[in-house]
Formats: sequence, C-alpha cells, structure tokens
Amino acid sequence: MPPDLLSIISHSDQQTLEIGKRLGKICQKGTVFSLRGPLGSGKTILAKGIALSLGITEPVTSPTFTIIQEYNGIYPLFHIDLYRLDNPEEFELLGGEELLFNETVTIIEWSEIIDSLLPDSTISINISIEKNQDRRIVIQGVSI
Repeated sequence: MPPDLLSIISHSDQQTLEIGKRLGKICQKGTVFSLRGPLGSGKTILAKGIALSLGITEPVTSPTFTIIQEYNGIYPLFHIDLYRLDNPEEFELLGGEELLFNETVTIIEWSEIIDSLLPDSTISINISIEKNQDRRIVIQGVSI
C-alpha cells in the first residue's frame, strides 16, 4: 500500500463519525475532500465528523436537493452533493469550480462526476460496504 494510502474498517456510524473528526483536525484553508461510495455508505456521517472538528454545531445533512450547503466554523465549510448532476459542466454552471480553489474547506460527495476539475491536493476518500455491513474507508492524500 502506498505511504499516503490508509485503509480503516469502521464497525459503526459512531466510528465513522470519529474518523471524520480526525480528518477535520488536519483541515486548513483550501482543503478539499472527495467522498465516494454507494448510497448509505456513510459519506454524510464522515462529513458530519469533519464539520464537528471545525466547530460547526448546526446539523449537517446531505445537500442532495440543494446541491451546496454552507456552514460557518473555524473555517467556512462547503458541503456539496453531486448525486443529481450528470456532468462537470453542470457543476461549473453552478459556480462550483470557485469552491475548489479558495480559502474554505470543501467536502464533495459523488465527486467522481468532476474528477477532471479536482485540485491535485484533494484528499480522496472511498467508502465501501463490506459483507458484514462494516465500512472500509480508504483515504489517499493525507495521514491521520
């Protein structure tokens, strides 16, 4: 496994939330997280943990219908859900590319839609559901 690739097994939503909190502690202005995984895999739970580490106390929910949700904490946080988009052009029309290169923390669920637009420094997180319903969380681009 490459040195910047970390694989963690989460046995519960609480453990996934804690992994998110650990990720949130390494955030700085301009951090971009790419979250990938099937429906129900825990992407939003991980995002909630990151938000908690940024001092965000309001409820963090999946922005599936609003697409982009903004929160204020230690750093501003943009939580983006691209599930309903079909291509990178739709993201660009929303002004989304600006959110990838600024002074905020950005979390993008279903980010595979905009692979070509993601900064090189993006922290990629792939979540898969194991046969026993545990979650395998593979993080690339940072050590926590």
